[in-house]
Amino acid sequence: MSTHAVILRTQARQDVDDAIAHYLGEGAEAAALGFVDALEGAWMHLSRHPATGSPRYAHELQLPGLRAWPLTGYPHLVFYMVGAGHIDVWRVLHGARDIPAWMRASEDPV
Repeated sequence: MSTHAVILRTQARQDVDDAIAHYLGEGAEAAALGFVDALEGAWMHLSRHPATGSPRYAHELQLPGLRAWPLTGYPHLVFYMVGAGHIDVWRVLHGARDIPAWMRASEDPV
């Protein structure tokens, strides 16, 4: 089974940092560590099974190829596209946010 490298765009890295800072700011160190574990699990899953994410937001945002994968145990979604041999992670957003507005704000190329 081949695997794809998982590459986070700048905004996705910021999303992850913000979520961890939120958990730590709430005094929830265990939740912050669990969030990191859930991310690592998502990266592993997506690297092996890149087409398993939902294309729901691809239609809504008119971004063909965009997929979303939920984090286990956390209300966050990983938004990504499958590239040639890699997973291009655009955002990691809380599911309660206005996803289309937040995705439109993500215009950085890397």
